[in-house]
Amino acid sequence: MNLTAASNRLLAAVLAAAGLALGLAPGAVAEAAAAPVPDTMAQRLQACTVCHGKEGRATNEGYFPRIAGKPAGYLYNQLVNFREARRHNATMNYLVEHLSDGYLREIAGHFAALDLPYPPPQTTNTPLALLAQGEALVRQGDARRGIPACMACHGRAMTGVEPAIPGLLGLPRDYLTGQLGAWQTGQRRAAAPDCMADIARRLSAQDVNAVAAWLSAQPLGGGGKPAREVALPLPLECGSGLQ
Repeated sequence: MNLTAASNRLLAAVLAAAGLALGLAPGAVAEAAAAPVPDTMAQRLQACTVCHGKEGRATNEGYFPRIAGKPAGYLYNQLVNFREARRHNATMNYLVEHLSDGYLREIAGHFAALDLPYPPPQTTNTPLALLAQGEALVRQGDARRGIPACMACHGRAMTGVEPAIPGLLGLPRDYLTGQLGAWQTGQRRAAAPDCMADIARRLSAQDVNAVAAWLSAQPLGGGGKPAREVALPLPLECGSGLQ
């Protein structure tokens, strides 16, 4: 039995049980259960919407990141990182554990192709001094501590760069804080040389708070699409940034 046939039989069983529990006529239940499930990537990836929101468009109110419109290379690299346990999330590690490189590329391509509006900025009423600190790190970095500007890699609009550098706007503040912390503690890693781990370890807790606050307070212009190129060379050598 192929995957689609098995999915259809499972759906039919679920519909039948639900229909009987609701007191629906057996004929109506059978008609609903017999409806074929379309074998599309959107249908296959419905499980992703439980956490990442409809069509991968997460809101700015939770911890889960938006994946719609991210560069395909970045999404693919992250799926591989979850599969190879360089990133740690029990659900993600389980979902991709046995998926091939080719199928991970299909998943990444599906979400990268989605062009959906972003929510308004999440963070408001933040102390101006904290926002100023975050903006300075994002735009200028701190040469004294060897911290490059975020814009040097993620693009001047902070919407990412094709093919594999993600945008940092439109993400929840808690998610940004959590990911920088994960880089610092080794809970999140990338292909060597791991430039983000090097940068994150140079940030203080106050730096992380400031950067996450400023990024999550910014509106997105131009649809949030990733840039086509970034100034080279990058400030640090990165194992997955331009793959």
